[in-house]
Amino acid sequence: MTRNTITKNGKTTIQDRYFISSLEVDVKEIARAIRSHWMIENYHWHLDVTFKEDNDKTLDKHIAYNLNIMRKLVLNILKLFDVGIGKKNISIPKKRYIFSCNAKKYLRLLMGS
Repeated sequence: MTRNTITKNGKTTIQDRYFISSLEVDVKEIARAIRSHWMIENYHWHLDVTFKEDNDKTLDKHIAYNLNIMRKLVLNILKLFDVGIGKKNISIPKKRYIFSCNAKKYLRLLMGS
């Protein structure tokens, strides 16, 4: 079992999750595996929400693979950079939109010049 405590907008929610496993490992190892799994799920959720990856109808496997790499690269860039409009917690889709409105500025920032 894991217990997650989430505080958002002053409201605290406690969520219990139960897991069944036959693995012979200690609690710390199980906790690490669970956290790693949800970190990956969060990453894939961003790929789907921000880039609509699940709706991609690309048939060529090489093109689909390259698009996947490009989406992951852009997602990591969006997570790293601040868009500089004075707001701290800007969503990834909003950052993507802001970057696209002034691509030259953010490309220079990305390239370090």
